[in-house]
Order: sequence, then structure tokens, then C-alpha cells
Amino acid sequence: MEQGCDMDVIGLMSGTSLDGLDICFTRFSWNNGVWQYQILKAESMSYPADIKEKLATAQRMDALSFARFHSDYGLYLGACVRSFMEKHQVRPHIIASHGHSIFHQPRHRFTFQIGSGAGVAAESGVDTVCDFRTTDVALYGQGAPLVPIGDRHLFGNYDYCLNLGGFSNISSEQNGVRSAYDISPVNYVLNHYTRSIGKEYDHDGEMAQSGKVCTALLEALNGLDFYTQTGPKSLGREWVEETVIPLIDAYGLDINDKLSTFCEHVAWQISRHIKGGKVLATGGGALNKYLMERMSALAPQCSYHIPDSLTINFKEALIFGFLGVLYVRNMPNCLSSVTGATYDCIGGALYKSGRRW
Repeated sequence: MEQGCDMDVIGLMSGTSLDGLDICFTRFSWNNGVWQYQILKAESMSYPADIKEKLATAQRMDALSFARFHSDYGLYLGACVRSFMEKHQVRPHIIASHGHSIFHQPRHRFTFQIGSGAGVAAESGVDTVCDFRTTDVALYGQGAPLVPIGDRHLFGNYDYCLNLGGFSNISSEQNGVRSAYDISPVNYVLNHYTRSIGKEYDHDGEMAQSGKVCTALLEALNGLDFYTQTGPKSLGREWVEETVIPLIDAYGLDINDKLSTFCEHVAWQISRHIKGGKVLATGGGALNKYLMERMSALAPQCSYHIPDSLTINFKEALIFGFLGVLYVRNMPNCLSSVTGATYDCIGGALYKSGRRW
């Protein structure tokens, strides 16, 4: 690759926890065989109530409504990017959009992230790469997690990279082989319960800290079949909604005890996979002080590092931007060692804006 090659990218990320849309404008550079990044501008945009409601219920829409929302949501994303560019006076070479996961069923070689790439490109006027997971799933992979290739090239000085978003996922490297997988749900469950009382999230984990752990529920959660599976594996909202939430609700606990028990479950599961070393912790869960305290208590030999606020909050949007760079550079951006696919692939689809500036 050409030395000193810079590319400005806007990465878009919408997590399953429905916190909102993360927009991250980053400059990626290739120097002396090493990728470097600089986040130049970033912000999160909260979803309007109607968009949030549709994202939360899209899996139950009829076919026509789903197709229309796929288009409308892509146009909405493009409009958000256009507003961001105008506000900050920036213009990227490309946009890399994750979309929003509605269906994720790799065992059926099927996954769908809503948000038309054509709509993003048309509304923003910028060429857009999207649909990063589908090729990997077609190649018998999990289509997730995709962030580990960014962990390898941008955060390789850590023993583990741990993201605490809607789900927790971990990435590490041994003998030049990157491995990664989802560990457990996190904010998808915690925020489900806080929203039931009108709170977007449990600030600093204060509600969980005031609750009591229900040992019987904790044992039931830790005994779920997913946690005994080996090899590449990933989680989707379907499993949480069909299995995890009904299990929690069956115990009739008050909300603080539910949050406390689930934080203990998350910390316990993570402690099974991280026994020691230098760990980069990012995602909204890294800001949950109580959760981080329980994680440290259950694995005291770990050294958890929480980076600057931009990296904490925008790491996934940053790395999806990086996936877009790899796509246009014709370089693999999905690792078969992580997903279990037949081979490494270049995941994504490019939509040209057609606009000439």
C-alpha cells in the first residue's frame, strides 16, 4: 500500500441497545506498515421516538412495512450525516454504515442490518459502504464480531479488547491468529429494564449496586446453553428476547435486584474468558462503575484500561469506518479465524452517490 496514504471516513454505528446513532469522522493513515487513526469529530444523535419504536419492533413488521422502513431509515441516516457534515464543515472520502441489526441467524446463513446504503449515499452525497456481515454469513461464518480486525491493526498493544455494548465481545491474538466471539448480553438487557421506568440507562450502575443478587436466577443465567458452546459464536436480539428476558422476569424480582443480578452475571461470564493481562474496555458498559467494579473483583489479576472518552463511546463506529477503508482498498475486513467462515473475505456493498463535488 502507498506510504502515508490518508483516508477520511465517517463511520456509522447503531447498537442493539438503541442508545442512538454514533457518527465518527476519522482520518486513517498507513505509515511504515502500521495503521494509525485520529478521531477528528464525533457525536451521538438520539433517535426520535418514532424511529426508536420502529427499530425496536421491526422484526414483527409485515414485508411491505419492513421494506419501506429499510428505505426510510437509510434516508434518515443519510440526512443525519449531511447535517453532521454541514455542522462540522467536513467531507469524508466515504461513509461506512453498520446499519441496525434486526435479524441475525447465521445458522440459517441469514443476517439483516436495516438501513438502505443507497439511501445513505443519496441523502449525504457521499459514496457509502454497508452490509458488512452478509458475505461472511454466506460463507458459513457468524458474521460477527467484525471489530477484531480493527483491534488487531489499531489496538494491538493490548492483550484483550473488550467491548461492553448491547452485547459484550472479546478479541485477542495468539501466535498471529486473531480470535474473538460474543460473551453475553450487556446493555441490551440492562437498558430494557431501565427504559421500563423511563430511564435510558442505569447511571454508574447505581440501581444495580442498591439491589441484591438473586442466587437462583444467577445460576439459571450462567447455566444457559449458549455459555457451553465452543468455537466461533455470536449473539442476536432474538435469543435475548426469547430466552434471557423471560427467564429474568420469571423470578418476579424488583428492578434493582434484576439489574444487580444481571451485572453479576455479565461480570462472572467475562471472568471466565479473561484471566489476566492488559484489557482495553470500551462501549457504554465501560462507564458503568458498578459493573466495572464487579468485573475487577471477579478477575483481580486483570488490568482494565479505559481510554479517552471518544474511543470509549465511538470505538465501534471508528472500526466500521476502518472496515470501509479496507473494503475500498480491496483488503480483507472479515477474519475467518474469528467468525468461522470458509475464508477471509472483503465484506460489504458499495453504493455510489452519483454526486460530483
